[in-house]
Amino acid sequence: MFRKKSLPIVCIQHINEAEKLIPGQTGFDLPDTLTIESTDTFIHKSYSNGFTKTNLEKSLKEMEIDTIIISGFCAEYCVLSTYRGAQDKDLTPVILRSSLASGIPENIKFVENISDIISLQALDKVLS
Repeated sequence: MFRKKSLPIVCIQHINEAEKLIPGQTGFDLPDTLTIESTDTFIHKSYSNGFTKTNLEKSLKEMEIDTIIISGFCAEYCVLSTYRGAQDKDLTPVILRSSLASGIPENIKFVENISDIISLQALDKVLS
């Protein structure tokens, strides 16, 4: 949807050397179903919050973005931390409903219940 509408896409991937979550190690590569284009912004992070010690805030400011749609893994850690981090930066974060993953499925509902969310259909309508 974002590509069709020529909207920016930011992919954030967690790195953790202690857990061997690094390039070249099993489990690090993104799924084949997730396509990252050369025009997408790609950020590696080492903290739960995608804004901590990364250029995410700078990249969003350069693209004049003040509202972000968030999806991803892990709902109760990285997603929620980045959501709260965006609020701390005076951005408007919104979770895309049914787009989160977690090792504990009930945590997905928890994160959706305490966050602003939007459905894919509503997002499509808003972006039209």
